Order: sequence, then structure tokens, then C-alpha cells
Amino acid sequence: MFSVKLQEKTRRDILKLSAAGVFAPSLSGWLPLLAQAAAQGGQGRVKSCILLWMDGGPSHKDTWDLKPDSQGAGEFKPIKTSVPGVQISEHLPEVAKIMHWGTIVRGMTTPEGAHPRAKYYMHTGYREGQGGIIYPSIGSIVSQEVGRPESPMPNYVCISGRSFGAGFLGPKHQPLLITDPNRGVEDLKSAISASQFDNRVGLLEQMEKAFHREYGADVINDHKTTYQRAVRLMQSAEARAFDISTDKSKGKYGTGRFADGVLMARRLVEVGVPFIEVSLGGWDTHQNNFARVKTLSQQVDAALSTLVVELKERGLLDSTLIIWMGEFGRTPHINNRGAQPGRDHYPRAWSLAMFGAGQKGAVIGKTDKEGATVIERPTTAQDFLATVCELMGIDHTKKNETATGRPIQIVEKAKPFTKDII
Repeated sequence: MFSVKLQEKTRRDILKLSAAGVFAPSLSGWLPLLAQAAAQGGQGRVKSCILLWMDGGPSHKDTWDLKPDSQGAGEFKPIKTSVPGVQISEHLPEVAKIMHWGTIVRGMTTPEGAHPRAKYYMHTGYREGQGGIIYPSIGSIVSQEVGRPESPMPNYVCISGRSFGAGFLGPKHQPLLITDPNRGVEDLKSAISASQFDNRVGLLEQMEKAFHREYGADVINDHKTTYQRAVRLMQSAEARAFDISTDKSKGKYGTGRFADGVLMARRLVEVGVPFIEVSLGGWDTHQNNFARVKTLSQQVDAALSTLVVELKERGLLDSTLIIWMGEFGRTPHINNRGAQPGRDHYPRAWSLAMFGAGQKGAVIGKTDKEGATVIERPTTAQDFLATVCELMGIDHTKKNETATGRPIQIVEKAKPFTKDII
């Protein structure tokens, strides 16, 4: 606790404390750490990350990078945002008002065009099957590097969809999965008394100790880790964050599971959960692209804008990073699907957006007049993930070891763009 408080001091605070003689000789070892924290400024001040996962791959030309004069412009019109010269889709009017707290990355370019492989790639920064290793997702990386081991709350929560897990990092950093945010975590509701519950947990521990003495299997430790996490969560006051039923903001985020999931994400940030992922499916718009993207954009507009505003009102926006992205973009041209045309998979050039974390309304990268090729500041998955790590105070060059002792860098070959957005 002492070190955390010290690291949060500003340069001015440190000088005042030093002048007052607060730092005794026995504490002199802290001074280099204090100086380093002061020099870092905003980097590492982000405590939580909310990933709004747009499952299926959203069209960049119909959301963040409209090209009204291009051949495949489509039906949507661009509108002005709170950042001069930056326009986005007309179906994101509330998001347009808060764009000065965000960044649009219009130069994303990635190699995977199939859904499963692209999802894995964007969550891990590694290609599926590479080296025969199951790599950890960014949520599990955050759980390990900045999560609180002593907290009864999980460090990684996945809402309304299954995401990627801890890989070789092990069960401690697996996500807690919540299928329906409106129902919360139903297993937290015990039908027995506290004393009965404690007795059953004690009996389980005795049985597993005996079994481990006899067989010594690693899977027993994995199981022990899992149920201990569950017990701590069931007994915690923070678990109330999973109950959104009485939250006064319910309805402001819109209706449906995505809206409820984003509301729950805000509540989880308030109790210190470092990584939350909320999924919204339906973006695989090979057919009927414009009607579907309009409906989906309206869901995003209400939920995302309300989330940003409420975090700002609670003083949590600068310490929270919000990411909006899918696994790739969609073709700049419109396909020939008869009465219901759409757009197909397109990883070569696409967009994602980020809000909070002290961002100041930047645009990273640029595509050509058709939205088909990145012509300025191409951004890889590694560049993006390394930037997320930097914002959260994680050294993306750190190496973690697999079960066989093989060192794996968190993110390889990356050029983070942190300095361009804060």
C-alpha cells in the first residue's frame, strides 16, 4: 500500500515531502522509484481496460472512416465530431460529441482474414498455432501484470460472449464468463447458511489435500485455484457490482445484453477490476450490411457514449481505457448479393477506436480515397497491443515462461503509438 501511494505522488508532491524531511535514510531506496514515477507522467496511470468486442468484423467505411466520394461509399453520411476536421458515421451522433476524449486508429492492417484466426490474433498478438503454443489473451496479460492477487474480485471478466483465455499463464488468469449480465453471477447466491458453506469448503480442502499427497497431480492445484477464487468472490462485498438491477443508470445505456454488459463493466471498473470484455455480435455483414450496421451502431452509440460520460463524471475516465474493435474490417466495395448487398472480410485496412486514458482526440493512420489501403502510419496488431500495455504500465517486452521454460515476449516487434495520443 505504501509503495502504491508513493508512486501516485506528483513531482511537486515529492519535492515538498523531501523538503519537509519526510524521507528518512531508511527510506532512501524509494527515491529512485519516486523519480521514475514522476518522470513517467501519464503512462501507467490506467488502472482498468474495457474491451468492447464487435464480433464479426465491423465495416470501417460505415463507422469511423467514411469515404462519401468513393465508389463503395454506401448509404451513410459523415457527421462532424467534437474534434475539428474529424468525421464519423451519422449513426454515432452521441459518440461524435465525446470524440475529444478518444482516438481513431484508421491505419489498422493485419494478415488474418478468417474469423477464428483473426480473433485469436487480435487478442494475443500471435498467430494461432505459432510454435505449438497457446498464447495468453490481452485480458490475461493484464490480469497477471497489474491484477490484484489479494482482491476477491476476478481480474478478468468476459460478458456476453466467450473470449480467449490465459493460455500458458494458467488458471489464475482465466476470465470469469458471464452469459447474461442482467442475471449477474447466479452461482454467487448460496442456498445454505454461512456455517454450512464453510463446513463444505473445509471438507473439500481436506479431501484434496489427501488426494494430492497420494497422487501429486498438477490438475489438483489448478482446481484448488479455481474454487478458492470462487469462494473469495462469494464472500466479498464487491460482488454486488455484478447486480445491475437497481443501478440508476439502467436504461441510459440502451436495452439488451450489450447495454447491460457495458453498464456492468462500468460497475466493475468502480470496484477495481482491471480488464472487462463485453461482446456485441452481428457484424459479419456479408448481406444486408447497411440495415444491420445502422441497428448495431445505434446500440454502440447509446452504450459507449454513456459509459464515457459516466466514467468522466465519476473521475474514472483518465484511469480507464475503453477499446472498440473487432477482428478486422470489411471490403471497401459492396458485394453483389442481390437485394441485400453487403461487405466481405477485409483485414488489409480497417479501423478501431479508443477512449479515456487521457487521450486528446487524435487520429492515427490514413487510408486512400477508397478506404482500401493504408497510406499513412500503418498499424499492426502488435503496435496496438503494445500501446495498450504502455498505457497500463506494462512492459510489453517482458518475457513470460511457458510450462516448459520457454520465454515468450508479451508483444513482439511492436511500435507503440502512446506518445501520439496522450
